[in-house]
Amino acid sequence: MNHRTWTDRLFDGVNYALLALLAVVMLFPFLYIFSVSFTTFEQYLQSDLLLWPTRWATDAYEFIFRSDSFMRAIGVTVYLTVVGTIVNLLFTTTMAFGLTRGIYGQRIVVLLVLFTVLFSAGMIPTYLVVKATGLLNSIWALILPSAIGSVSLIIIRQFFMSLPQELFEAAIMDGANDLQLFGRLALPLSKPALAAFGLFYAVSHWNTYFAGILYLNDPKQWPIQVILRQIVVQSDPTNALGAAEQLMLDNPPPPMTVQMAAILVAMLPILLVYPFLQKHFAKGVMLGAVKG
Repeated sequence: MNHRTWTDRLFDGVNYALLALLAVVMLFPFLYIFSVSFTTFEQYLQSDLLLWPTRWATDAYEFIFRSDSFMRAIGVTVYLTVVGTIVNLLFTTTMAFGLTRGIYGQRIVVLLVLFTVLFSAGMIPTYLVVKATGLLNSIWALILPSAIGSVSLIIIRQFFMSLPQELFEAAIMDGANDLQLFGRLALPLSKPALAAFGLFYAVSHWNTYFAGILYLNDPKQWPIQVILRQIVVQSDPTNALGAAEQLMLDNPPPPMTVQMAAILVAMLPILLVYPFLQKHFAKGVMLGAVKG
């Protein structure tokens, strides 16, 4: 029977207290953003630190949801996230599986992939490649240059190598080819890894900012993070979202509430998806380290 001493209980109590304090510190910015986005301008000016609105107002949300620029940016980001994640997983898993099949020059390819982890091409060479391939002012400029993540490729390859090889050998004896091995065995057994790295890729695409500024000159193609930057940096968000008279609002909401509402809407999709895939994170990543 395991007897816990008072020092063990004290240690657990201190840990719980520290974790609770850390959780409060981490949740405070979210609570502040939420409260300011739903408050009135008068209450915001009267409160030194607003943690919960006493008079609720939805003017800021009505303003941003009636903005063509904001809703178009949301649509661009959703398309970028869905298509980009599919492309990432398709290219990464197929290349990772191919590097487990004993192809000629496999070791050299792996070393080249590891080289890109340590050394990147840099901003200007990457821009020149994107320009030479005709991807400027195209949403594909945000997808194809990062179609394969080097670290993700290495980990998923290790994950494929950790799968029971007896299954593949039995399938080969039954006449299965490499494509069937990949589609009918490797992928179904890789759901935890696909969920984990799929979310990593999705978060990366959802947070695309610098590449959008660098490769897209048309504001109509900007993702939400670029529009969000315009809203936060500019003192008057109506310049980024459209003039107030175009939105048919006689009295547009104050800039601070619009900024907070836009930030909350931009964060919400990832916050909603994360809890459903959280359980796959540790399992999906750690399984790739079972076999070297």
